[in-house]
Amino acid sequence: MLCADLLIPGVMIGVGRMFLKNPPKRINASFGYRTAMSMKNQDTWDFAHQYCGRLWYRCGLVMLPLSVVPLLFVLGRDIGAIGNTGLIVAGAQLAVMLGTVFPVERALKRTFDERGRRREAPM
Repeated sequence: MLCADLLIPGVMIGVGRMFLKNPPKRINASFGYRTAMSMKNQDTWDFAHQYCGRLWYRCGLVMLPLSVVPLLFVLGRDIGAIGNTGLIVAGAQLAVMLGTVFPVERALKRTFDERGRRREAPM
């Protein structure tokens, strides 16, 4: 169960690092952070991958040890308690992973207008 519960944080760390170091070069429909706003143009695409990569990397690093703690409390207990705890941990991880869409989209809307052009910096 521990290995299964470390999978989502591990993927977030790995993909987050990949988005930071080697993001998808071109807008595509098969891989990357793909939303209507991120796919407006190359600038929004690059920005979204940098922002999402940084967010996923940090969230994954925080979730990794936090995922271990609940399982320590059920160590040696029956398989049902371990399974239920693992399911709750995985559900929380999934919520965090999917929830990262909101801050990324907010950052995109704050940085770009509805056509994908960068907003002027406030003076």
